[in-house]
Amino acid sequence: MPTERQSTGAMLGDICWPSTIAGALCAAALSSVLLAFGAAIGLSMSSASPTWRDASAALALLSGLFVLLQAIAAFGLGGYIAGRARRSIALPATDVERSDGFHGLIVWALAVVISACLAALVATIGVPGNKATTASASHSTAEPLLSYELDRLFRAPRRAANADLTYERDIAGRILLTSGSHSGMTQDDRAYLVQAVAGLTGLAPSDAERRVDDVVTRSQTAIHNARRTAVILAFSMAAALLLGSVVAWASAVAGGRHRDGEPLPRWMSHGEYLTRRRTVAAHSAPRRSPLPE
Repeated sequence: MPTERQSTGAMLGDICWPSTIAGALCAAALSSVLLAFGAAIGLSMSSASPTWRDASAALALLSGLFVLLQAIAAFGLGGYIAGRARRSIALPATDVERSDGFHGLIVWALAVVISACLAALVATIGVPGNKATTASASHSTAEPLLSYELDRLFRAPRRAANADLTYERDIAGRILLTSGSHSGMTQDDRAYLVQAVAGLTGLAPSDAERRVDDVVTRSQTAIHNARRTAVILAFSMAAALLLGSVVAWASAVAGGRHRDGEPLPRWMSHGEYLTRRRTVAAHSAPRRSPLPE
């Protein structure tokens, strides 16, 4: 009888990499397809707008639920393929089940790495190659989040065609970002914005003050929505990854059971509920006697 240490060493040294890599590739591919489909129907955090400013809490929660479901489907497929396609090993039933589960975890880890590499590659391709454009975009830290509010703040009916407001927008953007903090915007920053708006747009001081107050209120709403959406997305992704590891383990075990022609384990017996019902119904149905000729 092999000891537990010998059985574990045999399982770790007998990893079937072809089936594991195939399962990871299938999981990553299905995950990419489902995420693209979610973005197409508006269930992706980045599908509506860069700041997701028009998303309600219900839509954000629905998007998070979609992330969980796609993780279950993708990792379930990858784990099942790894368990079903790997070769059988001569170990006790408990060790075989544990070995299949290890293959599911490896599929989960490889699929996460592949998906992260694909996301990084897409993000790298999406970055413009012009160094001047990149440097110019890096000066305005609030532009991705508060670009509309900054446009509204410095909107003027008449302005010189060659006027460059990059420096002013940069300072105003950093000031507006402080409006979403616990302490809020200071009076000195508010007075500076009023003075800058009055000087750059030609508005009267009272009109400039009203515009600043309106933009500050809009900025607080945009920051709150962006923060709420980021929290929901981060929590959903973390929960999806953790749940994906469990699903990959269970799916690999189920695939290994089907590979060996054995029924599912007791803790997965609900998966064969419909099959058992059909079998019981077939045996309990009354048999009709043949009609006389």
